[in-house]
Amino acid sequence: MTSPTDRIALSGLKVRGHHGVFDFERRQGQDFVVDVVLEFDLRPAAASDDVADTVHYGELAERLAAVISGEPVNLIETLAERLADVCLADARVGAATVTVHKPQAPIPLEFADVAVVIRRERP
Repeated sequence: MTSPTDRIALSGLKVRGHHGVFDFERRQGQDFVVDVVLEFDLRPAAASDDVADTVHYGELAERLAAVISGEPVNLIETLAERLADVCLADARVGAATVTVHKPQAPIPLEFADVAVVIRRERP
């Protein structure tokens, strides 16, 4: 039997945080936009039609937002790793892909987006 490729995706979670290398980033803060994709077997939830058998994405969003708005870090790589840990805290999740967008990054040129994407699997 192959592993399920079922996914739950939460896209565009926008939360103010104070992450960055520069003092002004930590002082002023900026918006971070996060996308997560959780990979796990959704068949139990589909069969039971019960939210207890899946990841409650509203509660997940709140836990992710608490990390984003919480303790500042220098790098969005570090932030992404912490968010992946939140996603993998649910034992049913086999893998999580986290994208952290920093649309107001201090780059003195016009740009559309800066993002870090990581994928972490349960050992």
